[in-house]
Amino acid sequence: MDLDVLVRGGLVVDGTGEPASHGDVGIKDGLIIGVGRLGEVEARQVIDARGRVLLPGFVDCHSHGDAKVFEPAVQLAMVRQGVTTILLGQDGVSFAPVSSRSALEFVSRYFAAINGWHPGVDGAVSVGELLAGYDQKAAVNTAYLVPHGTVRYDVMGAAERAADRDELLAMRTRVERGLSEGAVGLSSGLEYVPGRYADAGELAELCALLQGLPYVTHMRGYGASAGVGMAEVIEIARRSGAKAHVSHYHGPADDLLPLAAKAREEGVDLTFDTYPYMRGSTILGMVVLPAWVPAADIDAAMDTLTTQGERIKREWSEIVWDRLTLAHAPGVEWAEGLTLPEAAERHGTGVEEFCRTLLIETRLEAGCVMARPDEGPEADRSVRTIMRDPGHLGGSDGIHLGGHPHPRAYGTFARYLARHVRDLADLTWEQAAVHLSAHPARRFRLGDRGLIRPGQIADLIVADPATLADQATYQNPRELATGIDDVLVAGVPVLADGRLTGATPGRALRAA
Repeated sequence: MDLDVLVRGGLVVDGTGEPASHGDVGIKDGLIIGVGRLGEVEARQVIDARGRVLLPGFVDCHSHGDAKVFEPAVQLAMVRQGVTTILLGQDGVSFAPVSSRSALEFVSRYFAAINGWHPGVDGAVSVGELLAGYDQKAAVNTAYLVPHGTVRYDVMGAAERAADRDELLAMRTRVERGLSEGAVGLSSGLEYVPGRYADAGELAELCALLQGLPYVTHMRGYGASAGVGMAEVIEIARRSGAKAHVSHYHGPADDLLPLAAKAREEGVDLTFDTYPYMRGSTILGMVVLPAWVPAADIDAAMDTLTTQGERIKREWSEIVWDRLTLAHAPGVEWAEGLTLPEAAERHGTGVEEFCRTLLIETRLEAGCVMARPDEGPEADRSVRTIMRDPGHLGGSDGIHLGGHPHPRAYGTFARYLARHVRDLADLTWEQAAVHLSAHPARRFRLGDRGLIRPGQIADLIVADPATLADQATYQNPRELATGIDDVLVAGVPVLADGRLTGATPGRALRAA
């Protein structure tokens, strides 16, 4: 047997859920061609995995690396956690398909605090063209969801109303083309604009085009409103026949898991993703701006913040400001890492006025980390309970922008392995490989990935159980994870001895 790479002597967790066993993995031409005791074979490169665990590369089912994935530092943060594939186009807003510069300007500006600014797109772009721009430009694979909000804005602009029949037909055309060009599903963001202006009928008609691919949704309600959000998911799935996947499904397990069970009882093929942290992170404007502020029209929003400032500040009287920490504030970087009251005190103004001024100065390009009021043992129990559900998949919701991002972008998958597999045994190694690799690869039709089996593409990680740790914290959120020092993508080493090799074999994956 003549191999390109031989990974020798590790504990092979193959992604099937079957018990792990010690052995070797042989790789040639990007494919796994042998698993087990391979004996004396020739290989151009040998990775000694004795004392370490071999797992199929992880699929991050909710990533905001749409623009940042080209940066080596971001790729390093991903592969140091064992992530070899990321799913982009999340929450209904990303860079394609757009048919005009004005539409691109909106989706770029509105989600700039989440996705960043794409370095290779400056005008009209299709899903196929966007995917081509990712191909072999990064150490990790990328897959893309058609973002409903982008499609809606491209057709309807900032309109705060239901789509008419011609507009819906135009949206259908864009979604159909995006799927034909390789998108792996359709996403929506129903607490963001313009997605929040769509009704279930509009979404169901677009989801009817999915042909077995998932409808991925940031629901219209979480927390106390999760029942409302899930009821709409059920309605859309039943009317369209689509599979459903709920993004960042966080909250009390005793409330959320019965809702998921009810959806399945009603015939919905449902999965969801979570990250193992209690705090959230998003656009500051989404958290604080009243619904009547026209956030889909940036210029109008600026005018409203200027002329209706006193009204807005009165409506902010119920916000618990010290739960919000600034993650990203271009031009106001000194405030990143501070809570809103701390930043306001340094600025010498009241917190409401500081927030209003900040949103104007950044043109809404400000992001925050949000603490939950119930952080503590019960919330931690919910995080641990939800991840054990068979419908659970891993997703970081990682945002790689700003001086003080949420640590989930740098630690999610290492935290799964270190805390929830090794330390707490919430999942076994075998179950973790299913939740984080095999199941998402099947769910999103990512081809022959997610398993360590002959004939599979060799996306592979080698983890040291003794040194696995997520080092990123809320205080120091950009610390790299430890314990995963060797990663291969399509059989090519992209991480060796904890360092990037410089290879960029990552492919833009099309739905298989």
